[in-house]
Amino acid sequence: MLFIDNLEKIPPALHHAAVTIGNFDGVHCGHVQLIQRVLAYCGQEEGVPSVVFTFHPHPAGVLHPQRGPQPLMWINRKAKIMEQLGVDAVIACPTDREILEWSPEEFFERILCEKLHARHVVEGANFHFGRNRAGNTKTLAEQCLLHGMSCEVAEPVIVDGEVVSSSRIRRLIGEGRVREANFMLSAPYRVRGMVVHGLARGRTLGFPTANLEAIDTLLPAHGIYAGRAIFGDRVFPAAIHVGPNTTFQESVPKVEVHILDFQESIYGKILKVEFLEHLREIVRFSSQEELVAQMVKDTQRVRGIFEKQQPGT
Repeated sequence: MLFIDNLEKIPPALHHAAVTIGNFDGVHCGHVQLIQRVLAYCGQEEGVPSVVFTFHPHPAGVLHPQRGPQPLMWINRKAKIMEQLGVDAVIACPTDREILEWSPEEFFERILCEKLHARHVVEGANFHFGRNRAGNTKTLAEQCLLHGMSCEVAEPVIVDGEVVSSSRIRRLIGEGRVREANFMLSAPYRVRGMVVHGLARGRTLGFPTANLEAIDTLLPAHGIYAGRAIFGDRVFPAAIHVGPNTTFQESVPKVEVHILDFQESIYGKILKVEFLEHLREIVRFSSQEELVAQMVKDTQRVRGIFEKQQPGT
């Protein structure tokens, strides 16, 4: 698969493609439906490449840096999942204020016509594009007709009576409901961070933890989670603590990962962590002995949950 992050370097081999455009944050099942429709079109039309055109960073974060949504996924992971779905190319458009000021018609002509010479466009029913999100699927259909392209609009995916969207998944994760979020994602929810030195309190208690900093995606609500730790190409069961250590009268939130069956020193390395299930809320224990007893129970549950699920991507 080709990954392109420069609009001036789109090769002629990607011209006359079937394209879907969007943020695709999280690559949820609604996004997967759009990609599958692109792939279905390419399967019927010989020699037509499949292209996902996305934005990096998220346009809302460019327009409103202080209140833009926290991302669900970093761009390389997004591209990796799309590659596994079978896409020929992912174009990560560098988002700036200039491109966000283009009218819908200008965006269509500059991107779909001049850069991609697109043949077919697939979008969801709530698709908007151009300055102030002024363009919609009606605008898209008009532009496609004007420029000799075909257009396909997919109905939204509904789960439990509600449209699947990145904002809905963001809300679930923010509430700690990671199992529900994972049901709508194409892969379990994952964060990554740099392993830094902590107070070594977990090691003293017999449960050493990797303390993560510089996490660049949304964190779940405070709590204890069952998950997976991914280091290189190896996957381990993990108990994940998100929040303050109230038993030790700390108020600063932390992300601490106890990796089962793992003894290596990984300070200064990047660790990826998947959240599978919320185990319990953070509580203040009356003694270290009580805390350790609960941690034993937590790790037993983590192992059971880990063994029921296959490793992620």
